[in-house]
Amino acid sequence: MLGIELKQFPQGNGSVSAEFKSFLGIGPFELWHAILGREAEELVFIVRELRAPRLIVACLVGASLAVSGAILQAVIRNPLAAPDVVGITGGASVGAVAFITCLPGMFTVHLLPVASILGAFLAALFVYLLAWKRGASSLRLVLVGIGVASLLSAITSFMMTFGGTYTATSAYIWLTGTIYGSSWLHVWALLPWTAAAFVIVYFNTRIIGVQLLGDELAIGLGSSVERQRLGLVMLSVALAGSAVSIGGVIGFVGLIAPHMARKLTGPIMSRLLPVSALTGAIIVTAADLVARTAFLPLDIPVGVFTSAIGAPFFIYLLYRSRRA
Repeated sequence: MLGIELKQFPQGNGSVSAEFKSFLGIGPFELWHAILGREAEELVFIVRELRAPRLIVACLVGASLAVSGAILQAVIRNPLAAPDVVGITGGASVGAVAFITCLPGMFTVHLLPVASILGAFLAALFVYLLAWKRGASSLRLVLVGIGVASLLSAITSFMMTFGGTYTATSAYIWLTGTIYGSSWLHVWALLPWTAAAFVIVYFNTRIIGVQLLGDELAIGLGSSVERQRLGLVMLSVALAGSAVSIGGVIGFVGLIAPHMARKLTGPIMSRLLPVSALTGAIIVTAADLVARTAFLPLDIPVGVFTSAIGAPFFIYLLYRSRRA
């Protein structure tokens, strides 16, 4: 919150400088000078220590969720597929909340992505096994994933209910989907996972595109469909799990961003994936900007705004699918 941030700045003689008072309307030259450390101390602190890591975390989280959703929609060949719809985000939430509430003495930011990805992986494996019947069809994966997501949400609520007051409160704030208070520590905890996953995605773009062609045609082209599908789902799990570990449950970004990118680029994966990443980063960054400035001095969680947009969009997709 802005009021909290004001108390954190060194203020010298007790008065806030004119540059600090007008930082919301800072121009590009002042911003560049603040990045270089040539502006007032308060403004440099705002730009370097508060705004910069928060912006980078928003971009990394949004890009990871968007690419995760694009991979799922290609592999499952269903426009309704998204990490939060098929239970991956729910598994990541269970893993992270279990780590926060059950192992508070071991809690570190760098270990949180590991716990979150492990929970997401187990949830995805559970969904995959339940959906398996001489193969895992796209429809069964979505239907089973929706049911498992509800179950995981109940498990998360159960752990928070019986956890300690402080840890339960921390977990609840995290679950709302917020990047408030992001620091460079969060950036360095998330960046290696995101960078590594994006490199793997880049080298598997052709395989993702083949999955769109259907099982019969993909097999005819020499692809090992089930093995590749499982590997791509795990890649999607890693992206979503790492994003959720730092940003919390920011819903529907993985659903909306690939659809918006597809309108711009078409279904070609070499174009769709980078545009999806850029679209997801823009969505989360814009939502965070609105959340931070629209209701001052309150700092609303980002997940509130993405869910407010994403839920009607999901209903629209359901309606369109029913008509089709």
